[in-house]
Amino acid sequence: MVRAPTYDDGVSELPASVRLALWVTAAWRGDLPTREALAQSFPDLDHVAGDLARLDVWRDLGEGALFVALPRPGDVSGMPRASTAATAHAAEAGECVYVAGIGGLLVPTLTSFGPEGDTGHRVDWTAYDADPVPRHRLEMLDLRDVERTLMTRLAEHTARLAGIGGQPWGQEARAAAESDLDTRLWGVPRTTPGRALRLMSLAGTASQLADRAASLTALGSSGVDTATMSSRSAALRSLGGDADTALAEATNVAVMTLAGWRPA
Repeated sequence: MVRAPTYDDGVSELPASVRLALWVTAAWRGDLPTREALAQSFPDLDHVAGDLARLDVWRDLGEGALFVALPRPGDVSGMPRASTAATAHAAEAGECVYVAGIGGLLVPTLTSFGPEGDTGHRVDWTAYDADPVPRHRLEMLDLRDVERTLMTRLAEHTARLAGIGGQPWGQEARAAAESDLDTRLWGVPRTTPGRALRLMSLAGTASQLADRAASLTALGSSGVDTATMSSRSAALRSLGGDADTALAEATNVAVMTLAGWRPA
């Protein structure tokens, strides 16, 4: 998924779409202007561009909640039905935001620019048409169910990884991965419901660990055969997918609360 660079002071690497969904929903409620919501969503990026005028269009057409999906190649079940191009772009990015009433997507593309040692980061948003999502499908989400499912899946994945065996990375790489997972500050509106935020933190941390572990699988793995490495990679992808599902669902519960769809 698109994760902006981490702040030096420890701001966590929430997906761009998660932050945008929360801040824009707060803006649509009247808490702040759209321009300020964008600034709050991406303070760590050097340039934000694209089809973001669509946000005010959606608001003017009566939308009050901006939802998030975190699809992956082979699993786009969490996003609205859209064109092949839109679905492929969202799956490649690993994320998107959408409105449920009239239908529509925004998909981010994160790129870097500038010479080595002075690199900047930008995100460009592309708008696509999409099918509406029935409100009752979203209102069916329940934090207790999301948390219960996530905890069950985490236990299953832990047992699976233990059964596979093998040391995926050395101590230095493990320490580097864990040091990246500072979840003290999440860069979200202060009105974000605390219970949803705690679940977002858990799911986001699990997702980051899985992605980081997958990228470091080959490090310090002497004596581990190809079959073990392949099995471990598959298990980590499955863990990351389940964590992303929980992160998106917890975020969408928070969005519905911010939008006034359900009590705080």
